[in-house]
Amino acid sequence: MLEVKNVSVSFGDNHVLEDVNLTLGKGELVSVLGVSGGGKTTLFNVISGLLTPRQGSVLLDGEDITGRPGHVGYMLQKDMLLPYRTIEDNCALPLLLRGVPKKEARRQVRERLPEFGLEGTGRKWPVQLSGGMRQRAALLRTHLFSDNVALLDEPFSALDTLTRSAMHRWYLDIMERIRLSTLFITHDIDEAILLSDRICLLTGHPGRLTREFVISPARPRDPDFPMTQEFLEYKRQIRAAIS
Repeated sequence: MLEVKNVSVSFGDNHVLEDVNLTLGKGELVSVLGVSGGGKTTLFNVISGLLTPRQGSVLLDGEDITGRPGHVGYMLQKDMLLPYRTIEDNCALPLLLRGVPKKEARRQVRERLPEFGLEGTGRKWPVQLSGGMRQRAALLRTHLFSDNVALLDEPFSALDTLTRSAMHRWYLDIMERIRLSTLFITHDIDEAILLSDRICLLTGHPGRLTREFVISPARPRDPDFPMTQEFLEYKRQIRAAIS
């Protein structure tokens, strides 16, 4: 579905990414894991079309979208909801940008709110929602921007532990139901193992994808998976590879 081919990025003499290759299949969740400053967000900026690489290309369903924003939904760490717009109108923004009339855009959003656990929130303001609910609204907006691929840059990092755990379960469920493919940035090894089908390590300066881990068992996984020896072995191997 999504393919990153031989991507390299430099800012002047600062080489940030070098010869990065990455694929994302239909319905997959692939995590890009690495230390801060390793080029993960730069890679997402390339995939989303916000940044044109020095070399390489990005293909979506075989179409070259390199340097062409508007094809892949991108959600940052913060929910970025506009405080002066209702939840309904925040979520409708991608549709309005495509030229959908406001009345129709609102109708489409209202139909999707229950699916994202947001029933009854359409007329509320962002400040009236909890952190977890705001993230759900931001994810709905991302989905309406691009209904098949989402780039998520540490979307759950600001949530408390219990809310974060609930959001993990919810996201995997909604992703399965709507057949969404996800590229996921995280610094959290446990989070990556818990959520991912595959984990790609981005290491070094410039950043390169140096190793890939295929996580089994397949999703959905047993709630006790994080306490298994298999989980701990993945964690040990990833920590050794990334240090």
